[in-house]
Amino acid sequence: MIVTNDLIKEAKAIEDQLVSWRRHLHQNPELSFQEYETAKFVAETLKEIEGVSIQTNIANTGIVATISSGEGKTVAIRADMDALPITEKNEHGFQSNNLGVMHACGHDAHTTILLGAAKILAKKAKEGLFQGTIKLIFQPAEEATDQEGLSGAPRMMQEGILENVESIIALHMCPWEPVGTIQMNDGYSMANVDVFHGKIRATGGHGGYPHLGTDPIWMLGFFLQAFYGMISRKISALDTAVASIGQIETGTASNIIPEEVSITGTLRTYSPEVRDQLAKEVEQAFKVVESFGGSYIFEVERGEPALNNDPKVNEVIKEAAKELYPAIKIVQKPFGLGGEDFGYMTRQIPGAMFFLGCAPQDGISRDLHTNIFDIDERCLPMGVSILAESALKLLKQD
Repeated sequence: MIVTNDLIKEAKAIEDQLVSWRRHLHQNPELSFQEYETAKFVAETLKEIEGVSIQTNIANTGIVATISSGEGKTVAIRADMDALPITEKNEHGFQSNNLGVMHACGHDAHTTILLGAAKILAKKAKEGLFQGTIKLIFQPAEEATDQEGLSGAPRMMQEGILENVESIIALHMCPWEPVGTIQMNDGYSMANVDVFHGKIRATGGHGGYPHLGTDPIWMLGFFLQAFYGMISRKISALDTAVASIGQIETGTASNIIPEEVSITGTLRTYSPEVRDQLAKEVEQAFKVVESFGGSYIFEVERGEPALNNDPKVNEVIKEAAKELYPAIKIVQKPFGLGGEDFGYMTRQIPGAMFFLGCAPQDGISRDLHTNIFDIDERCLPMGVSILAESALKLLKQD
């Protein structure tokens, strides 16, 4: 309990520094795999903390900092660093300096909180208050993928960052809950994210003589009925599954029936079994066009796997949060059907992510990925202390 009380005091003591770090990062956002200045800032800040060893240039701009104190387990804490291609509309005095780029998902806060945890945990190691190793993973490119379709998490994993790590934790900003609240969920909590690309092909022809050819736009109507009926009639209502079309492209002129229609959409699921089933059902919807003289091409681009929170790791986080803040409100429900590439890490080793309440008190809805996203910075020391205490507890866990 003495360590727990000290953590709260120490996190509170560096609150001004946390705010300064977060605002610097917010003003200087960088897109996925381009986080050069962000990585430089993180590395320079870590070098000022005694007892932290640093590896840089992992997956291009990623950083792993290590704090060791004797023999024992190895646990990891992960934060993402990249921003989004969004033009900020906030007027709080520390707006983005990079036009068209914004920290609209809270990664500036995630990075800041992990830096704060590094400072406190290094002090605990120096005082001999824990045994083992804590890895601090500053990850690039959570929001986007490279030319091979991989985001920052699998890229860093390919370079061995999780070798010998027994468990891993992370947090995410939660703009729908106020400071003093965390949201948690056991098991699948965020979605498998897949993109499908399909084409309906026909002969096309002259707009004045449609009877002489086959029309993919006409066939599109039957496909859409099959597609949108699929979820309610082919997938169990007890399963989590969403299929949405985001793009339909075709045609060159008003009097030309095109030869093909291109269709692109997203598939969101929780379980691996439903992930496979949903892709098969979408392809079956495309097959409808064969009855009308058409053909189709269909492929699925698999993205990050569903975030699967380990119940035992979650229990440790919950215990840490309650011991630190007895009045904290814990909301138990999934985080939704957004994607999170931390799911790659929790697929390899036991891990969990919790959402940290950060809603500003201005009464304005500032959702993730919007141009007015913002946080109540009082959440920063709370995030630091919960992550640090959770890591210490995981090291002691049998």
